[in-house]
Amino acid sequence: MTGNASSALPSTVKPALGPGPPSAAPARAPSAGRLIGIDLARGLAVFGMYATHVGPDPSVGGPVGFLLELARGRSSALFAVLAGFTLVIITGRPTPRTGRAGRQAAGRVVIRGIVLIALGFALTALDTSVAVILSFYGLIFLTVLPLYRLRATTLAVIAAAGALVLPQVLYVIQQSIYDGTWSDTVIAWDPLARIGDSDGFVELLFTGEYPVLTWASFMIAGMALARLDLIDAKVRTRLALTGGALVVAGYGGSWLALHLVARARTVITGATDGGSASSAWWSDSVGDITDSTPPEWLLVAAPHSQTTFSILGNTGVALAIVAACVTAVHRTPHVMRLLRPAAAVGMVSLSAYVLHIVALRIFGSEDDSMSALLVLSGYIAGATVFAMLWTRLFRRGPLEYLLHMATRPARRIR
Repeated sequence: MTGNASSALPSTVKPALGPGPPSAAPARAPSAGRLIGIDLARGLAVFGMYATHVGPDPSVGGPVGFLLELARGRSSALFAVLAGFTLVIITGRPTPRTGRAGRQAAGRVVIRGIVLIALGFALTALDTSVAVILSFYGLIFLTVLPLYRLRATTLAVIAAAGALVLPQVLYVIQQSIYDGTWSDTVIAWDPLARIGDSDGFVELLFTGEYPVLTWASFMIAGMALARLDLIDAKVRTRLALTGGALVVAGYGGSWLALHLVARARTVITGATDGGSASSAWWSDSVGDITDSTPPEWLLVAAPHSQTTFSILGNTGVALAIVAACVTAVHRTPHVMRLLRPAAAVGMVSLSAYVLHIVALRIFGSEDDSMSALLVLSGYIAGATVFAMLWTRLFRRGPLEYLLHMATRPARRIR
């Protein structure tokens, strides 16, 4: 799969494959294998999103139900982490771009973010059952851009601090929104709210499915990840161990808290529209909040709960998947014959994501479990065939190319 080593949601900058002047190459240039590993992780995230949006409900049980439950929330978190990886590729790795090149790279990110916000609102207007993530991603790009020159350790500290503090801040802000009227005033003056027939920036920052205030931590973690030398086996091992530790801290910490805090599970069960809170330490089967959010909700780690425990656990899963994908590609290149289809989907992930939402608008979704499983298989097969054929002919996916062209005016920045 040479010549198409990387793409992203949005697409990444492709590495130069031909010989060049010595001064043009960094001391340790990114390897094609490493970038293919990132594409593989991105392709798995696409399939996870498909499973969430068109697959049967996890209540079908058994191994299929378990896999479907694992995909919920964690695939979108993996996307966010890989989006942070993309931001660093655009702005320079292993060394951040400076001077005019740095300003142009920052300009590309700004344009990219604005386009994604607009595209996200356009897809939301199709009125499908999908909570479209692109607008949130676009605003997160703009929010975390000032951090692009920081080192991996500093970025990791910021991501950790955000995961520990911002969910509590979000809880307080959300309570003030639900109990007061200040947000109505902001929305009334927000041009984005009028254009998109939504709550505009209040929704993107605080009340939406992927609020920037908490989801920025995923992207910052991805920025830190992109600063690492993933060629080094020791680095990959430490990455996998870090991911495992975060999984234990997130999901294990939530399980412990729900069992130690008196009446926590009872209060959460009564406040939600799903099942028992006994599985809220890892599953969203507990349902959504029906009225006011009790403080005990901060103890759960359900995928979309916007809590510290959920961010830690989901980030851990994302890091572990990236470590596994990069290792699989780096250590066993012959396995790429089996992994190539998923990696190809990762190369055109923006196109694959948008097209599946358009398909949902045209064809709808299935409620029957067996029918939904067949539909899911069709979506995965269709995306795979499309990706394999497209990447044999073109360097970028169709929407990836349009997004790349949209950022070309940044070249004029001095």
